[in-house]
Amino acid sequence: MGAVRFLRDHPEISGPVNLAAPRPSDNRSLMAALRRTVGMPIGLPAWRFMLEPAMWALRTESELILKSRWVLPGKLSDAGYEFRHPELEPALRDVWGRMWRSR
Repeated sequence: MGAVRFLRDHPEISGPVNLAAPRPSDNRSLMAALRRTVGMPIGLPAWRFMLEPAMWALRTESELILKSRWVLPGKLSDAGYEFRHPELEPALRDVWGRMWRSR
């Protein structure tokens, strides 16, 4: 939301803008960080054969999940936007903490 507000307040930024984290992560690292954050010691792997039925139900391609798409927020960074949580794990801890405080 911060990036969206920044774009709203900076009309000089035009064209496509990647709303992506400044330090991309692969799925394996994301899931490991998520398990550490929520205190889950183990996780099941997500193999292609497990994803195919879900992707069929969602009417999308499994390649969207299985292939990495590394993008950086070049326009945001160049314009001076500062991410509150540029690193993955602190961002996950913040979201997890907010979920527990809201209960």
